[in-house]
Amino acid sequence: MRRVTIVGLPAFFAAVFVFPLVFANPAVTSIAVFALIYALAATSWNIFSGYTGYFSLGHSTFFGLGAYALALMCQDWNIQGGYAPFLLLPLVGLIAAAFAIPLGWIALRTRRFTFVVITIAFVFIFQLLAYNLEGLTNGSRGMYLPFPPWSGDVYSYPFYYVAFGLLLLALGTSWWVRHSKYGLGLLAIRDDEDRALGLGIRTGQFKLGAFVISAFFLGMAGAMNVYFIGFFSPSFVFAPVFDVTIALMALAGGVGTLAGPILGALALEPLQQYLTLQNGVNGLDLVLFGGLLLLVIIFLPDGFITTLRRRWAAWMESRSARRATVHVKEQENSLAAESGRGKG
Repeated sequence: MRRVTIVGLPAFFAAVFVFPLVFANPAVTSIAVFALIYALAATSWNIFSGYTGYFSLGHSTFFGLGAYALALMCQDWNIQGGYAPFLLLPLVGLIAAAFAIPLGWIALRTRRFTFVVITIAFVFIFQLLAYNLEGLTNGSRGMYLPFPPWSGDVYSYPFYYVAFGLLLLALGTSWWVRHSKYGLGLLAIRDDEDRALGLGIRTGQFKLGAFVISAFFLGMAGAMNVYFIGFFSPSFVFAPVFDVTIALMALAGGVGTLAGPILGALALEPLQQYLTLQNGVNGLDLVLFGGLLLLVIIFLPDGFITTLRRRWAAWMESRSARRATVHVKEQENSLAAESGRGKG
């Protein structure tokens, strides 16, 4: 399995890199951009919820904050469309991370269902603020982003490669967290927080750090998403449905793994976009995602990656056992043949 991963990951990312060059249809590349943005969002969510076990349904708070941060900076600083808004993405992420410090300090004083409810409350609080602070956010009228000057046939390309670069950065961060001493502390919290605290792990700081890192990448994902679309409203960026979607993507692929959220996003987001484009019916994708969530919970509770890894290990173990049995039988037959010749 390790050999497959070592060979498969570079090949997978190479395929992602050349994808828009092979499939140049603007409709296809547009779907691919959304898939990469959602892969970034799911990976960001997994850095916190997948490693700590704290199931958040309020990360669209930082998705929306990133969207408004970029829109306000472009508006107040008179930034035109093009590559300049991309240069603001790190600052957007820092703004989202700054908001995550007090919000995380409040929410992480609780656990389990109380934590989930508080994170959901954050989404609605910021959605109401966006509606009512009309002088800052334009309220229900929403906000526009500067329109890029690129032609239609290559419009998606810059967004695609910037989203791909951010995804690689988030994946690298997730890998570092997963394989560092800090990540071991997060996994200890996921397994048994009270015991981890008793062992001297500063659980509060560890959880808050993961929460802030996750918010940093979610803010950039939100900014990328609205810049690509060009317009957004409070209900679009501060949406509980978004949290359910990225959580489902991570769960379907394998929560707490590196490749799981990416696999889930690249499988489900194109399907969602295709249903929306083909049928034009809002909510049909949600019905499908609800059914998929039930199937994942029933048949793949650990996600595709974890289930595949476990079944691969079981198959390899059974294969080794069969080989050992065959080897023993061959030895018994050889001894029996030698014994027969000796008697003869």
